[in-house]
Amino acid sequence: MTAFANRLAEAIWAGRYRFQPAGGAGEPDIDATWARVAHALAAAEPRDQARWERHFADALADFRFLPGGRILAGAGTGRKVTLFNCFVMGILEDTLDGIFEALREGALTMQQGGGVGYDFSPLRPRGMAAHASGTVASGPVSFMHVWDAMCATVQSTGARRGAMMATLRCNHPDIEAFVAAKREHGALTRFNLSVLVTDGFLHAVDADLEWPLVFPAEGPGRHMRRAVRARALWESIVRAAYECAEPGVIFIDRVRALDNLGYAETIGATNPCGEIPLPPYGACDLGSLNLTRFVDAPFTNGARLDVAGLARTARIAVRMLDNVYEISGFPLARQAEVARASRRLGLGITGLADALIMLGLRYDSPEARSVAADAMRTVAEHAYAASVDLAAEKGPFPLCDRERYLAAPFVHALPASLQADIARHGIRNSHLTAIAPAGTISLLAGNVSSGIEPVYALAYERKIRQPDGSMLGSSVDCYALSVHDRLRGPEPLSDAFVTVRDVTPEAQLAMQGALQVHVDNAIAKTVNVPADIPFSEFAAIFRRANALGLKGCTVYRPNAVRGAILSPSQTVERCCDIPV
Repeated sequence: MTAFANRLAEAIWAGRYRFQPAGGAGEPDIDATWARVAHALAAAEPRDQARWERHFADALADFRFLPGGRILAGAGTGRKVTLFNCFVMGILEDTLDGIFEALREGALTMQQGGGVGYDFSPLRPRGMAAHASGTVASGPVSFMHVWDAMCATVQSTGARRGAMMATLRCNHPDIEAFVAAKREHGALTRFNLSVLVTDGFLHAVDADLEWPLVFPAEGPGRHMRRAVRARALWESIVRAAYECAEPGVIFIDRVRALDNLGYAETIGATNPCGEIPLPPYGACDLGSLNLTRFVDAPFTNGARLDVAGLARTARIAVRMLDNVYEISGFPLARQAEVARASRRLGLGITGLADALIMLGLRYDSPEARSVAADAMRTVAEHAYAASVDLAAEKGPFPLCDRERYLAAPFVHALPASLQADIARHGIRNSHLTAIAPAGTISLLAGNVSSGIEPVYALAYERKIRQPDGSMLGSSVDCYALSVHDRLRGPEPLSDAFVTVRDVTPEAQLAMQGALQVHVDNAIAKTVNVPADIPFSEFAAIFRRANALGLKGCTVYRPNAVRGAILSPSQTVERCCDIPV
C-alpha cells in the first residue's frame, strides 16, 4: 500500500479524490484510486484493454503521472461530472437574452466541476445606448458581478471554490473600470482578471501616443468612443497589479500568432489559471509529470534526471489524456463538439524546483534552466510522437489540415523527422503541452513544488479547504528537504536549497522563458516579488516577460487587498482552486 508523505496529502485524497459511493464503502487507499482511474481510461481502448490498464496504473504509481483533478476525482465513478478541468465559454452576445443564456451555460458547467473563462469584450460599454430596448448599458464589469454571485451560489460549499477568468481587450471603452474592478477588498473574488494586450498598444506605450478606445473592441463596425494616453492606461494596469495583484496581462497577438490551430479558430480568453488559451467552448484536458520521481541518486555526485523514463511516461500520459475524450461527458453539447474537433491536451511538469534541488542545482542558475528546458523538450517531442502514433492507429483530430498545421510556428520548429511523420499520418491532438499550477495534485504527491514555481519555503504551515468548507492546517516541509533528511540525515544543506525569496523576478522569468519554447499552449506562472519592490522594477517585469516571448504575465506582490500568498498561518491564493 502506498503511504502518504504527510497528513495533509492524505486529507486531500480523502476530501477530493477518494471515491465513496452512496451507502457503500469508500476506496481504502490511493492505490485503489489509481486502479479506478486506470481501469476507466483503459476502457476507451478498442483492444488490449488489460495491457493498457497495467501501463496506465504503472504511470500513476508513486505519483509519477498526475492527471488533472477532475480525472482523479471523476473517472470511473459513474457520476455526472466532467473530467475536463476548465472551459472557455461561448462568445458573449450583447443582448440581455444572450448574456443570461451565457450565465446559464456557465452555471451548468461549474455545477459539473469545470472552471470557466470569458472574454467580456463583446459587451457594450457603460453608458452606451441599447436602442432596441431604449435603455442604457451598464457595462461588462456590472455583469461580472452577476457571474461572481452565480459562482458563489453554485459552488457555495465543498472543498473547491469556483474559479473563473475574465478578459477584456485593452481598447475596450470600459478598460479602466475593468482594471480597477478588484481594488475593493472582497470584490469579484471568484474571478481572475487579465487584460488582452496587443502589440499595437505596447507600441503606442513606447511612442507615447493617444490610444483609441472603440466598440466593438475588434472586428467590423468599430467606432471610437474616446481616446486616452497609452502610457497612462498602461501605468493604471501595472499600478492595479502592484496594489492588488491583478490584473494579469495576456499578449493576445502572440497567443493567436502561435496557435497551432490559428487557421481554424480565434482565441480571446484562457482557462482560469491561464495555461490554456482556448477558442469559444474549448476545453482543457490536463496532466502533469512529477519530475521529483524521475531523479536518480538524489543528493549525490551521480544525481541525474531519468530522461528516458520521463519520455516513456510522457507517451503513456498522452494516451491516457486522449482517452478522456472517449469517457468524459460535457456539460454542453457545443463543448463536446468543439473539444473533440481538436482533442487538445495540456501535458506538463510539476515538482521542478524540488527536482532541481535534488540534482544539486540552484533554481536561478543557467545549469538549472538548461536541465529544465531539456526535460520540457523531452516531454514535448515525445508527446507529439505519441500523438502521431495515435493518429496512425485511431485517426487524426477532425480539424487537422496537415499542410496548414505544419506551417504553425511551434510545429514548424519540431524535429524534421516528427514533421515528416505528421505529414504522413496526421496527429491525434492539436496541442500537447501546457504547464498548469498543479497546486492540489502536487500537495497530494507529498508537497512537491507546484508547476515550475520556486520552492516557497523549506517548512511552513499550509491550509487546505475541506469538503465542509472548513480549512485544515498542517505543518509541511518542502519535498526536497524531506528526501534529504531521509537519505542524508543531519548533513548540511547545499546551496541548491533556495526558496522564492532567493530567486529574483528576472530569474523567475528566465525559467519561464526557457520552457515556453517547448510549450505549445502556455504556462501558468506567478512571478512572486517582495512587498518593498519599487514600482519601476515591478512595472519592468511585464515588459521583460513580453521581450522573452511569454504569452502572458502575472505578478504577485503582497498587498493590503490580497495579503501574502502564503504565511505561517494561512494560504491566500490567486483564484485557481480548480484542483489541477
